[in-house]
Amino acid sequence: MKNILVIGAGLSSSSLIKYLLDHSVEENWRVRVGDMSEETAKLKVENHANGTGFKFDVTNEVQRQEEIKKADIVVSMLPASMHYMVAEECLKFSKSMVTASYVSKEIKAMSEEAKAKGIIILNEIGVDPGIDHMSAMQIIDRIKDKGGKLTAFRSYTGGLVAPDYDNNPWNYKFTWNPRNVVVAGQGSAAKIIVEGKYKYIPYHQLFKRITRTEVLDYGEFEVYPNRDSLAYREVYSLQNIPTMIRGTMRRPGFSKTWDIFVQLGATDDTYTLENSENMTYHEFMNTFLRYEPGTSIEEKIRAHFKLEEDSSIMYKLRWLNIFKDIKIGLKNATPAQILQHILEQKWILGENDKDMIAMQHKFDFELNNKKQRITSSLVVEGKDQVHTAMSITVGVPVAIAVKMILTGKITDTGVLIPINKNIYEPVLEELKEYGITFIEEAEEL
Repeated sequence: MKNILVIGAGLSSSSLIKYLLDHSVEENWRVRVGDMSEETAKLKVENHANGTGFKFDVTNEVQRQEEIKKADIVVSMLPASMHYMVAEECLKFSKSMVTASYVSKEIKAMSEEAKAKGIIILNEIGVDPGIDHMSAMQIIDRIKDKGGKLTAFRSYTGGLVAPDYDNNPWNYKFTWNPRNVVVAGQGSAAKIIVEGKYKYIPYHQLFKRITRTEVLDYGEFEVYPNRDSLAYREVYSLQNIPTMIRGTMRRPGFSKTWDIFVQLGATDDTYTLENSENMTYHEFMNTFLRYEPGTSIEEKIRAHFKLEEDSSIMYKLRWLNIFKDIKIGLKNATPAQILQHILEQKWILGENDKDMIAMQHKFDFELNNKKQRITSSLVVEGKDQVHTAMSITVGVPVAIAVKMILTGKITDTGVLIPINKNIYEPVLEELKEYGITFIEEAEEL
């Protein structure tokens, strides 16, 4: 019996664990799920005969080594910063490892030793990164195989609320880590290339530089650029491509209003506010505005950003209750933490709400002396609060990869991401069984 160790039983792990347990009888697997919360781990296992949920502290070296040593393969669903300590032990005990996160420099440096030990450390096989890599490479390779030359590649992904449950003026609810949404885009300029011209978009300009796209019959979306699109030229073997843009999708109007918070400084996570626990929403917003006794916060914002009282931006801001005297109650909090707290009161998925993942690639290329475009689009809606679209699209590709490694269908070694045909083709094929299917539209330019 093969032993699979899953570390981390958060929301994104739900569909992963279900897949492994569903296949455990026919494949003769035992699935051990470790989490800081024993209750959460046991809940995800659901008393399955081949599953065990237990309390696991990844910082406990003795427990970490003991569990990894007796596993045949390790799945790390921990925060990205913690993968390295798991990977170190996998290397020490010659155990293959799978994760949905980006490859860190530290893990990338392990590749030669992993090859020498005959193991694979497969990263970036969730949704973004993951399904985006695989679906993009499938079409890029197909175009190249026919003799085509890629001239532009645009790739967009968004975690959103499903249309039937979209009932607020922002057309948005948290479908993954709220903190990541609040601090998105900070730290470095977004880097893109457009028709051979490099463009660098600093954070304070990011949500002004949006483009628009339509996805199947789901209507219009806006897109703001991700941090570093240029790195993907090498990843996808498109080193000389004139245009390369990766971005995040939101519904129209989101970015323009979110930019108000960015310009005010409300998304800053580098300092704490004095007496934040006794501050109200109203006072929090006022900390970023000029001292003008007798002028309301709402009036100050309207004047500062030249907004009409009945504008859609002001409507979105008022809906968040940010002008009201509601106590925050967070001690030694940063502006970003306070803003996250405010948003969590309004953007949380309701008990019966469902989320949605939207993804789209646009490939411009020249073939047979014709300029052409393929638009490849995917929309996945969640099933319920446990098996959300995010959980399905992150967890199922990870689980399929685990199965393929254990059954010998993936024999590659070293530190890899799923851009090779022998990995992406069977994974994408099986993903169709879970409703993860891309729709292609072709046109001449």
